[in-house]
Amino acid sequence: MSGILDGKRILITGVLMESSIAFHTAKMAQEQGAEVILTAFPRPTLTERIAKRLPKPAKVIELDVTNTEHLDRLEGLVREELGGLDGVVHSIGFAPQDALGGNFLNTPFESVATAMHVSAFSLKSLTMACRPLMGSGSSVVGLTFDAQFAWPQYDWMGPAKAALEATSRYLARDLGPDNIRCNLISAGPLGSMAAKSIPGFADLAGVWDSRSPLKWDMADPEPAGRGVVALLSDWFPMTTGEIVHVDGGLHAIGA
Repeated sequence: MSGILDGKRILITGVLMESSIAFHTAKMAQEQGAEVILTAFPRPTLTERIAKRLPKPAKVIELDVTNTEHLDRLEGLVREELGGLDGVVHSIGFAPQDALGGNFLNTPFESVATAMHVSAFSLKSLTMACRPLMGSGSSVVGLTFDAQFAWPQYDWMGPAKAALEATSRYLARDLGPDNIRCNLISAGPLGSMAAKSIPGFADLAGVWDSRSPLKWDMADPEPAGRGVVALLSDWFPMTTGEIVHVDGGLHAIGA
């Protein structure tokens, strides 16, 4: 039986740990028939080690999404390896420590600007760097953390994710005429590298213990990875500008 990504070429960012959504996305994409290429920053060697645990080998390209030179060379490196792309996965987020952990009112603009550049604007810059490689029917999928609410300890990553969600909608608008889709997965909290960098993360994650209709497992990124793979496939040909929640249903519960 063929996989839902048979013959597709997918670029995936953010594979830093085996427990990450990006890793499980790459694993399932390969299992579903895709050729996968990975990008990494700031330590490509770390991603190269993690990539050895994938079902098939995957090339790793160093990519700092805030570096114009890195973005400019990406097309050539990917074209040489895969010839083109059918999908791009944006799994990138960062905020300086003084922008997290209850310091919202005291965070300087320089730290906010860094969070916005890396976590939100990079969806546009990565997509445009890959745009010459993508044809009709291609799909861009990013990862968010529901920006409708103010979460404990999340601070300026909240507005950064809100900007990411808006950026995805505008990309959906402007890439739609070329039949390129742009959607987001809004996952529940996971014990990822990004989560571990948030002071007091347990306070945020604890919300799921009492309010999630489906039992949420912070150690299981596979459901979110499945969501990404589904949006990369041809099974959602008329879905764009959407945010698909893979959070145990908590987004639907008021209290």
